[in-house]
Amino acid sequence: MKAFDIITLTVNPSLDKSTEFTGLVAEQKIRCKTPQYDAGGGGINVSKAISRLGGTSLCVFTSGGSPGIKLEELVQKEEIPIKTISTQNWTRENLVTLDINTNSQYRFCFPGSSISDTEKETIVQTIQELKPKYLVASGSLNEGLSTDFYQHIADLAIASGTKLIIDTSGEALKKVLKKGVYLVKPNIGELAKLIGVERLEMDEVVPAARKLIEKESAEIVVVSLGAHGAVLVTATQTEFVLAPDVIKKSTVGAGDSMVGAMVWALSQNKSLKEVVQWGVACGSAATMNEGTQLFKLEDAKRLFQELNKK
Repeated sequence: MKAFDIITLTVNPSLDKSTEFTGLVAEQKIRCKTPQYDAGGGGINVSKAISRLGGTSLCVFTSGGSPGIKLEELVQKEEIPIKTISTQNWTRENLVTLDINTNSQYRFCFPGSSISDTEKETIVQTIQELKPKYLVASGSLNEGLSTDFYQHIADLAIASGTKLIIDTSGEALKKVLKKGVYLVKPNIGELAKLIGVERLEMDEVVPAARKLIEKESAEIVVVSLGAHGAVLVTATQTEFVLAPDVIKKSTVGAGDSMVGAMVWALSQNKSLKEVVQWGVACGSAATMNEGTQLFKLEDAKRLFQELNKK
């Protein structure tokens, strides 16, 4: 197989459906518009973001049943190279709806079907054989995968000299950071939990991120600050980037767009300031689109230029 500098791993992908309706009334049929289908899941969205910026990545994900077949078609339609791990159980489906009356978005997310031991070993073996420069492990874990699964992936990355970028949450995130990763992207709430406090004020974010670096949990910590933007922290450098003013229509895929943009920028040898600027630009651009769509390239470029002038 062709060698790739960037590989994304999605063990719990989803076939995302988005639609609109007018008025949410209990016990009545809600008439929805024709749904739009998108390939979802952390790593898949990261690969899509990289592709939109002109980069290339190998998108590795599990696939099962008719939703899995549709998922593969959607990813290939965007001309993204894929490597799938077939599963006996079907790929999950998620639903995102927008109430036109209130402009309120509702996101219905379902758990992923269980992964067998054989399928798990196939995932591990696939990553072990690929040995990319950057590996992005992103998203939640299926039933049947223990919360230390990403720790095993981190071991493979360490053994092969791969730079691991992790974007997950909860116990899976805590455990993989014990091994140490290249880059992690928590939000403020997740960062607080990682250092064992209930909450963090804005002036406490950088010291908290430095604690992770001092413990060798990560080389780079990028903290998503929501409407305030993001901050990138290393042992010697801090870069704040304010979020641009945009009209937000959906937050689906914004975090994945941010990660994809940052990995792409790293692969292009951009400065760390530009890395986080591209991340914020693409993440913000993604919120300008409805449903489960990611960012449009022209929006991301325009926002980057605005951020680069500040």
